[in-house]
Amino acid sequence: MNLRHIEIFHAVYVNGSVSGAARTLNISQPSVSKTLRHAESLLGFPLFERTAGGLVPTEDAHILFTEVREIQDRVYALREAGRNLRRGTGGTLRLSALPSLTLDAVPVAVSRFLRAHPNVKFDLQTVHHDDLLRKLYERETDVAIAYEVPPAAPLGHRWLGEGELVALYREQDMPDAPARLELDCLRGQRFITVAASGPIGQLFTQELDRLGIELDEVVSARTFHIAATLVRLGVGMTVVDSFTAQAALAPGMAMRPLKPQITFDVHAMFLLNRPPTALVTDFLKTLAQVIDTP
Repeated sequence: MNLRHIEIFHAVYVNGSVSGAARTLNISQPSVSKTLRHAESLLGFPLFERTAGGLVPTEDAHILFTEVREIQDRVYALREAGRNLRRGTGGTLRLSALPSLTLDAVPVAVSRFLRAHPNVKFDLQTVHHDDLLRKLYERETDVAIAYEVPPAAPLGHRWLGEGELVALYREQDMPDAPARLELDCLRGQRFITVAASGPIGQLFTQELDRLGIELDEVVSARTFHIAATLVRLGVGMTVVDSFTAQAALAPGMAMRPLKPQITFDVHAMFLLNRPPTALVTDFLKTLAQVIDTP
């Protein structure tokens, strides 16, 4: 099968009919039927059973689709990369950042930067650690701002500053909280864990394991934003990064750094063959200043 066969098979499988595949691909139905028959001839077995209700995939087709889906996803990604390259960057800064950084730090930096560079345009996106490399490889972004550089990845990076883990809670739940909270103070509190959220969640879990502390975990949140919202709603308290906590502060909410302090680095990452332009470098300096501001 060539790529055209794969594209047709994928479209028919997903849409369940020749007509649906033709609409999706913007080609004629006879072209879809002809290419599908050719693919079946090359394979030596039928891919679909023709019924009055449409085309029903055979068991062989189900097996084949698991392989084809990955290839088709890469084809779509290649096309998107081509479109991004054609668009170019010009005076546009294409940046991706972790959701916690886009709550406050990145918007503040963008606002400051635009006051000095009013003709610059921004294309801002959120990115999760697991998706960081794909965003860069497919040219969806020029620079990704995150906490941990993927190990062994062929990336360049620049250190922008550091954040720390803090306890986020309702003032009424701990009215006499000290300036810094020892983790042992969290025992007996209803706790919203972010252990599954990524490297920062793992950092906190490792510290709990080191100290032999078990918490009363009532909810496991996959994102810091969800954890912060649950705190505001009175579900319990949590430990998140300082950027999320700062953005979540509102009347009745409070945050405290931990004792001992647990810090993490913030990096700007980019492809080695596509280092930041002078404009991006200037913005990263502004972002570093925002991160460094208590």
